[in-house]
Amino acid sequence: MVPKRQPTASLVRTTSPVLVGRGHELDALRETVTRQPAVVMIEGEAGVGKSRLVHELLRPGRLGPLRILIGNCQPLREPFPYGAVLEALGGCADRLASRPPLSRVAGVLAPMLPELADYLPEAPAPSGDPRADRHRVFRAVRELLAAVGPTLMIIEDLHWADDGSRQLLRFLMADPPPNLTVLVTYRREDVPGGMPLGTAYRPPTGITSMLVHLAPLDAEGVRSLAAAILDEETVSADFAAKLHERTAGIPFVVEETLRALRTTAGAVHADGAAARRLLDNVEVPVLLRDAIAERLNELPTAANRLVQAAAVLGVPATAELLGSVAGIPEQRVRAALGHALAGHVLHETDNAHYTFRHALAQQAVYDTLSGPDRQQLHLRAIDALDLVSPRPLVQLAEHSQRAGRLADWLRYGEAAADRAADVGDAATATTLLQRVLAEPSLSSADVDRLAVKLGQVAHTGLDQINPTATMRRLLGDRRLSMSARGEVRLFLGLLLIRQAGGVASARSEIELALGDLRERPALAAKATSVLAQPFTGDTPFTEIEPWLRRTDELIDSCEDEEQRIMLLANNLGSRLHTGDPTAFGRLSQLPQTAYTAATQRQLARAYCNFADACVTVGHFQQGADALDTGTRLADDCGAPFVASTARATRARLDWFLGTWSGLAERASKLLEEYHDLLPVASELSLVLGSLACARGEWSEAMGYFTNSGAYAPQEAISQIAIGGCAGLARAWLAQDDITKACADIDRGLALLRHKQVWTWAGEILPVAVSAYVRAGRLDDARAIVDQTEAGILDRDAPMSAAAVDSGRGELAEAAGDLETAVEFHRSARGAYEKMNAPYYAAMAAEHEALCLLPSDGAGAAAALSTLIDTFDALGATRDAARCRHLLRGIGGVKPSRRGRRGYGNELSPREQEVARLLAGGHTNREIADVLFLSPRTVEQHAARVLRKLGVTSRSELHAEDFA
Repeated sequence: MVPKRQPTASLVRTTSPVLVGRGHELDALRETVTRQPAVVMIEGEAGVGKSRLVHELLRPGRLGPLRILIGNCQPLREPFPYGAVLEALGGCADRLASRPPLSRVAGVLAPMLPELADYLPEAPAPSGDPRADRHRVFRAVRELLAAVGPTLMIIEDLHWADDGSRQLLRFLMADPPPNLTVLVTYRREDVPGGMPLGTAYRPPTGITSMLVHLAPLDAEGVRSLAAAILDEETVSADFAAKLHERTAGIPFVVEETLRALRTTAGAVHADGAAARRLLDNVEVPVLLRDAIAERLNELPTAANRLVQAAAVLGVPATAELLGSVAGIPEQRVRAALGHALAGHVLHETDNAHYTFRHALAQQAVYDTLSGPDRQQLHLRAIDALDLVSPRPLVQLAEHSQRAGRLADWLRYGEAAADRAADVGDAATATTLLQRVLAEPSLSSADVDRLAVKLGQVAHTGLDQINPTATMRRLLGDRRLSMSARGEVRLFLGLLLIRQAGGVASARSEIELALGDLRERPALAAKATSVLAQPFTGDTPFTEIEPWLRRTDELIDSCEDEEQRIMLLANNLGSRLHTGDPTAFGRLSQLPQTAYTAATQRQLARAYCNFADACVTVGHFQQGADALDTGTRLADDCGAPFVASTARATRARLDWFLGTWSGLAERASKLLEEYHDLLPVASELSLVLGSLACARGEWSEAMGYFTNSGAYAPQEAISQIAIGGCAGLARAWLAQDDITKACADIDRGLALLRHKQVWTWAGEILPVAVSAYVRAGRLDDARAIVDQTEAGILDRDAPMSAAAVDSGRGELAEAAGDLETAVEFHRSARGAYEKMNAPYYAAMAAEHEALCLLPSDGAGAAAALSTLIDTFDALGATRDAARCRHLLRGIGGVKPSRRGRRGYGNELSPREQEVARLLAGGHTNREIADVLFLSPRTVEQHAARVLRKLGVTSRSELHAEDFA
């Protein structure tokens, strides 16, 4: 029986005095945040209890010596990058006072954190580019946090964060100082793009991490929460079930519903008929609104007006601002605010600012306002905010639009976008510009100006909200002038090149833009040089070559240095991609020094583009040198897109050079960061697929190869798509599926023949010959070798030349002419060794050894034994296993240099290979195929792995632990 409350009692409690239904999460949080460095992400829908869980975590005595820093993100923010993180850092002053001086880089924070200025060095001079300065800020924040001792930094409501804060947090969470725990809360459903940090994120190895997903309470949890709030030992199961049904188990809605049970006459018994009728008659969407309305009715008029002003402002505000918007005399504001706080309608945030406890409550109050009342309050908000310095332009724009002041909305919206662009907040700028451009009353001059701004801002960096749909719509807008139309179309084409599915339409847009840019020669030249690039889509070289010649003419006649370097940046790499033997000589056309940030950015592009071409055709050392120069220039001047392409090129170069240690993890992180940039993502996918293939992880490899553009060459970076087809075929050949291997080879060679750029045959040609020979298609194998050899005649193409020798060797093998085959394979091996491509050299050496086997068995066995070491050192476990299998097949045994050792409770090298494949979800038979073992042997290895690791199921193994 449920105990009855005494008649004199009242339900003054509005929240639960104890945490209900979250004990497991709280215990796990306490353990995790103290094991530094650590990263904790708490996600859940609005009202589910994220902030309450954090509040419980912070109770005194629970976290020992950890310094707590808290930053809050706001829904209607000004373009102030890193605002939430800077708010948190404001509490570091006392710790810095007793610490050694920080480096000069930390001085960049002084203007942003005046309260810490006394403890920071003098700020270095600005670089002139917001992105270069941004990198300094990131380093400075990390250094500051490292200096303040054990710290827990909490960022609440990350879904409202500015892009700068997201990027800074991602930087910190990717490599936190050893004394730092970062904890973020967010609603995934409200996160732009569904990713809290802007891009996919996975905590790095060695960092304590935890993801907490807070779900609504179940019926029993709601029953416990209701009893705690009502101070009852229990409530009836029927009442709890109905309450759960009506509130969906969201704790905040449960609290608000129970709050609505209060009346002026006293409390309604928790199991009384009135409570049940209330729950029966109120629908969930209306529930919170009605609860808020009842609480508003209990407030005095002035307090009610203050609450309405807070709902219209939408962000924490001072008492003075609230009173001004509400129209309450200054002497009455304090009393009105007191009533709003006492009634638990508003609550105080840091620094004497006031707002709603929850966005749901703010929206509920806003919805109670009539149209005229809303307009009046928005007008008052404009008048009040216009007096604030600096003016909060985003808020002024928002209030102007809602108040129906179109001219002010356009003026403030554009000014806010300009300010955001100036500080590098491209996401806010593009969002505002797109909203302003949606206004049908804009003049032609306004559309021209704003559309060009949108294209320029969107093209400046990576952190942008994709504006291509808006730009397409603008191209059909009659108000857009011909001159502006050409510029907008050019920017649209340049954006589409970076996007999956946009390559073919990008070329079309840029070609059309040329017709509109007759009066804009500089922009027309830029469009021409982009059309001269041979690697986008499936446009054949015969159509690209005239654009290359036209670009040469433009370079020769160009007198503007920045323009000339820009044209060379596109032209030099394009020339080398096609094997032009004059390409290296043309490098002398680049200046040794750039005197402005703009020319330095173009010089960085030139070297990075040239490095990419070097890596593709096989000049790896020259590519490394150019990449070093280009990366340094890009970092110095702040060129994020150039830096992103350079990082992808570096990953592919490391693949060719055999520098595989840590490469998979590094490439995976880069892919998460740049997943929406086609040129970067596809190249990284090719690298990751190649690494997985060398490990024998076929499913993973094929997934990556598919994402390289292998199945959609018209929408891909051509040489990467050809490499993807080669990778798919290699994986199918390893699994003895000759038909599928040939299908992938046919598709890749169709693109190669269509493009007629034979310098890109280096990766696909040896695989193509192997597939065709095994399929009995010898004429096709000879044809592609002959075509490639003819195609690279008088061309600079070392990778393709080595591939031709490899193909000739395999054709000689098929004909039974092993002596000739050895010569060709040996020649290919020498060429790969000269290029410093150890994996490709090892594969050629394996062919050479197998051809030597009938005439020199001992020499072949020795070569295979050496190759096992080579493949093992690279990390090519599948290839090493194959060579072991071949060596056993000819009666050879791989000798141990130090004798056979026991591993005790440690995993042996073979057990580590098995463990990695088990963690990847492979069956025993699949592992047996990869490692050339019997299923029974794999079963024994698997049992030892589980025993040594102390787990009972292979599902408890995690792939990242065996990377």
